[in-house]
Amino acid sequence: MTDHALHLPTLADIEAASQVVYRSFQATPQYAWPMLQQRLGTEVWLKHENHTPVGAFKIRGGLTYFDQLAQRGALPAEVVSATRGNHGQSMGWAAREHGVRCTIVVPHGNSTEKNAAMRALGVHLIEHGADFQEAREHAMQLATERGAHMVPSFHPDLLRGVATYWWELLRAVPHLDVVYVPIGQGSGACSAIAAKLALGRTGLKIVGVVSAHATTYADSLAAGRVVEAPVTTQLADGMACRVADPEALAVLLPHLTRVVQVTDAEVAQAMRALYTDTHNVAEGAGAASLAAALQERERLPGQCVGLTLCGGNVDAGVLARVLTVH
Repeated sequence: MTDHALHLPTLADIEAASQVVYRSFQATPQYAWPMLQQRLGTEVWLKHENHTPVGAFKIRGGLTYFDQLAQRGALPAEVVSATRGNHGQSMGWAAREHGVRCTIVVPHGNSTEKNAAMRALGVHLIEHGADFQEAREHAMQLATERGAHMVPSFHPDLLRGVATYWWELLRAVPHLDVVYVPIGQGSGACSAIAAKLALGRTGLKIVGVVSAHATTYADSLAAGRVVEAPVTTQLADGMACRVADPEALAVLLPHLTRVVQVTDAEVAQAMRALYTDTHNVAEGAGAASLAAALQERERLPGQCVGLTLCGGNVDAGVLARVLTVH
């Protein structure tokens, strides 16, 4: 497999990216919530990526992706991409900032509130396919037909921005021993690796988290090659990926300590815990790192743990059901 680790952003790249990100919003906070620490029985820091202008970490990647296009003098008239929601909001935000038309393809049955948020950013939204992979293939076809720029879900220019949130957390809490990172298409986890390497935090363990109902990354990491897997998660749409990205896989393979699979029931429990312990709302993928830490609670005492509330964009009806079912 080709060594794609060369594409990882350097410290200089991440520092430059932070200046691009901070034109739109300031660094997000990380808090050590006492009830969360009590629940896990050790020191825990929660990074609040739910506090960005689109309620998720993805906006950072959109801002740097478009900035890199602009710096190369390559801004297109239109971009096309596929999403389950947060990547699409990121594209919509950055495209609007640069005066670029933005078409986003989502699968049928996608989050109604994420769809509404994308439309509010001026996105032309198309519903197509039964899952993210089908939406992605349709988006690629549309981009070709229309001569538009297809924005992938995983790309070095996205990693530049996403890495800024891990860079913020690792600088704010230098004594972290382990971080739990949800894996959707891989930008979050690869960016955590990039920040770790850029800051020389060699002892930091990075644990990947996947949905037990969408196991392509767990299966692919175990096999050392891309292995397609069915997606049946009803709650963690941010991790509902059927086919792992080979570039992301090449970065993750040598750097992840292990992978934890979390069920929808465990994710729902973590969403409730985040609400009661911090009074923050988490979408399914946004609660996945806590779900994994709770599963591994017995191995954590004495360690400083980093978790990410990487998105808070959950439909009201879904949240209501999660909070009332125990």
